Amino acid sequence: MVLQLMKLAIEASTTTAIDPESEKYFYVTEAEVTPGTSLDIDAADFFDNTGTAVVELPELITDNSYYNVSVNGVLQMQGLTTYTPGATGVGSLEIDVPADSDAIIVGTPVVLEILAFDPTSTTEVIT
Repeated sequence: MVLQLMKLAIEASTTTAIDPESEKYFYVTEAEVTPGTSLDIDAADFFDNTGTAVVELPELITDNSYYNVSVNGVLQMQGLTTYTPGATGVGSLEIDVPADSDAIIVGTPVVLEILAFDPTSTTEVIT
């Protein structure tokens, strides 16, 4: 018998569902934030889509979530913000206002959006 390469004859297909989830938190500034300072918003100062006070800001899932911050409807650069998950006194959002920018005036809306992904995969193997 002649030598031959022996291999498995298998087919497989994988289906992955991303299932994104978005949570939005809102805040309206109560005082002017001057250039060169920062706006610190505690978790309890935010309210959700229903107008209910927020109790805790969620953890970010490593490699499967991120956050966006908009001030007066304008998406902000990630380097200007610091997000800390947790409850009142721990959870917060800090927005640095650069020294060469304009102030954030009283009554300015701030929107924090948390996007998280819960991917699931199924693989079908046919032999």
